[in-house]
Amino acid sequence: MKNRFIAIEGIIGSGKTSLSKLIAEEYNAQLILETFKDNPFLPLFYKEQERYSFPLEMSFLAERYHQLQLQLPVPNLFQATTIADYIFSKCLIFAKTNLKDQEFRLYQQFFDIITKNLPKPDLIVYLHLSPENALKNIHKRARSYEQDISTDYLQKIQEGYIAFFKQLDLPILMLDTNNIDFVNKKEDLNVILALLNQEYGKGIHRIIL
Repeated sequence: MKNRFIAIEGIIGSGKTSLSKLIAEEYNAQLILETFKDNPFLPLFYKEQERYSFPLEMSFLAERYHQLQLQLPVPNLFQATTIADYIFSKCLIFAKTNLKDQEFRLYQQFFDIITKNLPKPDLIVYLHLSPENALKNIHKRARSYEQDISTDYLQKIQEGYIAFFKQLDLPILMLDTNNIDFVNKKEDLNVILALLNQEYGKGIHRIIL
């Protein structure tokens, strides 16, 4: 592949982890998956967002930083490409959505300090799925703590991603995936794989699939 470090992103339920696994398997790439299932603040956050937003976002900041710091700098002769199912900057996107202004300003100070030490992706792939379709996927996987997520919350997160990408000085491949099924249809996955092998300049490249 042309890009050595690809990050797959999207709102909750967009299929970013599934796609990351499929791409890594196809290219024998190193796979970095976000660890969140054991986060004790996550189920509490969905019940009482205002109370648990700050400890949740701080815990994710620490977990993502430690994971990427440990895994990204390690060269692997047999796996020249790395696929991650998140970008570290998602910390800032979610924090801006979930935190009060004073909390966010404090949070951003920590973020700015540690983000300088992490490499940036060569390509970001954003799966643009409607909140309604994402919510269907969330209900299908039936994680108990996710069942109270609303389309309004997903829409806010989606808007946060797009606003952030407009300011980012990196190649971003934004794929509208509302009408494809890359998990169950090989031909749909192949279309995405072909797109990953193309070169992209900096900025957002929107493609409807």
